[in-house]
Amino acid sequence: MHVAIIGNGVTGVTAALRIRAQQPDWRITLISGESKYHYSRPALMYVFMGHMRYEDTKPFEDSFWEEQRLNLVRGWVTEIDVEGKRLHMHRGTPIAWDKLLIATGSKSNKFGWPGQDLDGVQGLWGMPDLVRLRESVKRARHAVIVGGGLIGIELAEMLHSCGVGVTFLVRESAYWNNILPEVEARMVGRHIEKHGFDLRLETELEAIEDDGSGRCAAVRTKQGARIACEVVGLTAGVSPNIDLLQDSAIPTGRGVLVDACLRSSVPDVFAAGDCAEIVSDGEGRNTIQQVWYTGKAQGEVVGDAIAGEPREYAPGIWFNSAKFLDLEYQTYGRVNMRVERERNLVWEDAPAERALRVVDTPDGVIGFNVMGMRWRHEVAERWIREQRPIEYVLPRLAEANFDPELFRRHETEITRTLEVQLR
Repeated sequence: MHVAIIGNGVTGVTAALRIRAQQPDWRITLISGESKYHYSRPALMYVFMGHMRYEDTKPFEDSFWEEQRLNLVRGWVTEIDVEGKRLHMHRGTPIAWDKLLIATGSKSNKFGWPGQDLDGVQGLWGMPDLVRLRESVKRARHAVIVGGGLIGIELAEMLHSCGVGVTFLVRESAYWNNILPEVEARMVGRHIEKHGFDLRLETELEAIEDDGSGRCAAVRTKQGARIACEVVGLTAGVSPNIDLLQDSAIPTGRGVLVDACLRSSVPDVFAAGDCAEIVSDGEGRNTIQQVWYTGKAQGEVVGDAIAGEPREYAPGIWFNSAKFLDLEYQTYGRVNMRVERERNLVWEDAPAERALRVVDTPDGVIGFNVMGMRWRHEVAERWIREQRPIEYVLPRLAEANFDPELFRRHETEITRTLEVQLR
């Protein structure tokens, strides 16, 4: 039995190890045109800024793959032949497979802007983006980042570390307020401006100008502004990377369509991670999840399915964490989702850039946003899972606090403020 896996990110590698543990005699091949060895994508910005070496981003020694008998192929798949069970490569002979996992991840969104394919215009998703950015900043004095979110703020910090000025173009009225509630979005916006970035809200890109040699020279906005720049970062979200499947027999929607066990409708073809779209059995929206820990969790489930022990993927309680420059952010459960009969209790210390949001329903707490503080994941998740009422949570806020010992504590003030809002 030969399993071919397209993609060597956290999903593909997790699946490969899961299969190997259950099927010691099977052949397993990991294919990636980007890199031979698996590395940590969240560490890209630290490599660029000189805080880490590329070697430090690899969680396994190079000898690990041979020890696990995992074959690594460096190359791009150009076509998936479902009927013949062959992967056609950009060079070399096709690769035959008995079972196939598609774990191709995401790609940066492009929306047909004039000039979006010029040199100096790019997203930030993989190692090739890092290489391009290193070349671009050599001649750059100013950059424009189109879109907000977590990737945009990382790219801004990377450019700033090279002395490149940055302008953000954000079409919303506050930074990332399609995800963050207004209080948190405004806090992030103030934090960005405090660090010297030019943040232009309710501003949309119209076109990117060519300098006459195929490189970007400026952007024009729909509001009539022209901003000279040598780098344009496209960080208006990501979408499943499924271009490879355009002419294949594997059904796709926004992503590769799979069931709860991450099986496609084509026999022996599976998909998982950022590129997978899990079809809802009812009338609910199909599920696409695109963060590191969900990619790992789906890798475990699809690995079991391929190895012959299928089980359903359970998304669990949503969690994400990040830093907006040096402002820490954590979210748990359902926040800013307008759940029926929800109640939002909010404490904010604007000068100190700290905030806590508790989302409560008659059935118990369903979500938390934490800004400028650190919480214990297991505590917040347990309160949501156990459907604890707000009256239970407020006296126990200190249990969740994970700030270092000498940090100022705010639980008394938070509790007093939220209790007033309960009346």
